Amino acid sequence: VPGYADGLGAGFVIGLPPVLQFGNKEVAKRVGREVLTGEKRICLAISGPEAGSDVANVACRAELTPNGQHYVVNGVKKWITNGVFADWFVTLVRTGPVGSGVAGLSLLLIERTEGLETKPIKTSYSASAGTAYVTYENVMVPVSNLLGYEGEGFKLVMHNFNHERWGFVVQANRFARVCYEEAFLYAHKRRTFGKRLIEHPVIRAKLADMIRQIDATHNQMENITYQMCTMTREESAKALAGITALAKVQSTKVFEYCAREAAQIFGGASYVRGGQGE
Repeated sequence: VPGYADGLGAGFVIGLPPVLQFGNKEVAKRVGREVLTGEKRICLAISGPEAGSDVANVACRAELTPNGQHYVVNGVKKWITNGVFADWFVTLVRTGPVGSGVAGLSLLLIERTEGLETKPIKTSYSASAGTAYVTYENVMVPVSNLLGYEGEGFKLVMHNFNHERWGFVVQANRFARVCYEEAFLYAHKRRTFGKRLIEHPVIRAKLADMIRQIDATHNQMENITYQMCTMTREESAKALAGITALAKVQSTKVFEYCAREAAQIFGGASYVRGGQGE
């Protein structure tokens, strides 16, 4: 289910927002309509095999043509969710010289065209997520597709990461709650040693620990959400970056914990693809 949701939704959540917020009006309106109506799909292409999560060291390069009308993009991106299906690629590129760090990065909206190819990456996650290896070979991109200003790419990506991480927090917390709910219901049905699982103190302790962590995480999520809705974009981009990153760590750790504890409560039933533990 998460892979299916990412394949459908990742473009809306992390790919389209930079276009709507930082693209020129004509591009934002046209591409926004295409994506929101389902005519085309979009992805966010940040990570490269040379840098991974070290965004400041992205090497994919974009150079202006002599007439200043286009960027010519060369390089690769890896681990790009939804890239297999995408028509548009919001791509972090290096427009400054080698060694220019964050100051030399820019964000381009690149259409699938001649010179841009994608290959699926097989993962233990889900093929429906469309994880891709993306190759750019002399791809021509109109300068009107620059998002924000040249050299602002890192700042725009960090701004976008706040909302992306918040989305992960919401997902992880809800999935953790599903683990708890299913384990809670199963514990009221399953009987061992002459009594229901819920009557065993060790099972009740597991459930109590799960919901304690879920509700604490939910409270943090609600606080961040309220601040996101009441602050300006400029304020939230600076004030919420740290706490949102911490909330992502918190929520994913709680999700992992709840999945593991739910599997303990379900026992062998959690191992099979069908039946009560499905």
